[in-house]
Amino acid sequence: MTRLIDDSLRLLVQGITGREARMVTSHMIEYGTSVVSGVTPGKGGEDVDGVPVFDTVKQAIVETAPSASLISVPPAATLDAVGEAISSGIRLIVIATEGIPQHDVLRMLELSDESGTVIIGPNSVGVIRPGDSVKIGAIGGEHPARAFVPGRIGVISRSGGMTAEVGLTLRLAGLGVSTAISVGGDALIGSTPATLLAEFQEDPETDAVVLFGEPGTRFEEDVANHIAESKFTKPLVALIAGGFTEHLPEGTAFGHAAAIIEGDSGRPSNKRKVLETAGARVARTLDDVAGLLKNAG
Repeated sequence: MTRLIDDSLRLLVQGITGREARMVTSHMIEYGTSVVSGVTPGKGGEDVDGVPVFDTVKQAIVETAPSASLISVPPAATLDAVGEAISSGIRLIVIATEGIPQHDVLRMLELSDESGTVIIGPNSVGVIRPGDSVKIGAIGGEHPARAFVPGRIGVISRSGGMTAEVGLTLRLAGLGVSTAISVGGDALIGSTPATLLAEFQEDPETDAVVLFGEPGTRFEEDVANHIAESKFTKPLVALIAGGFTEHLPEGTAFGHAAAIIEGDSGRPSNKRKVLETAGARVARTLDDVAGLLKNAG
């Protein structure tokens, strides 16, 4: 996944002076991420854990040359923050903010398509690459090495918490992670699991991928199509949670905003079926994941 992050990454944090962003910035620096600057309008000249704060992204670009941005600002300000980052030339953006109006997200996705910018999120806990000691966002918390150790398994997860659970499961099985990505639990996101498979397909440091899916959306069905069309040829192990939600009243939201079943769309049973038909290995429990990976090798 070196097209997205590697040890040369230089990170900007938009909204760095907020309580959550301050904490995450400290954890990222401790892990080894090069956090070179932050932006909060009106806070220019301050610093957070030694990271200089600027009033605008353009000022941060001139002074510190960041290559990626973590956005942790209020929902109503996120579209402006994304637009400022894209117009300043940032081509990798991770959005931690949740609860963004959908019409704002649609505009963000338009801007990313027009510029070729990669967006992870919204509502993402981030991305981590253990071998390069780089993490963007809250992924893994204060002690990410408890869950994520270097290895050759990619992780794509719609759940932030389950991203770490999958990483821990791999570590306990003697395996490790090349790159782990929390795509976010919203219905509208920048990089879907299917689009990220293309990154892992080209990544020479990834031998297989674990996908954690949930009820709602067609994300996992799109993954199945990619496998069936030979667009992704490495082993993929999928764990689809939430089977019990099929017994809830139609339209019930459970957990993430996108975890809604309507008709046959988004049913975990259907996701498992189409993934298996396409050639993916489908785990029934988290404990099955490591064994399926090892048998795939």
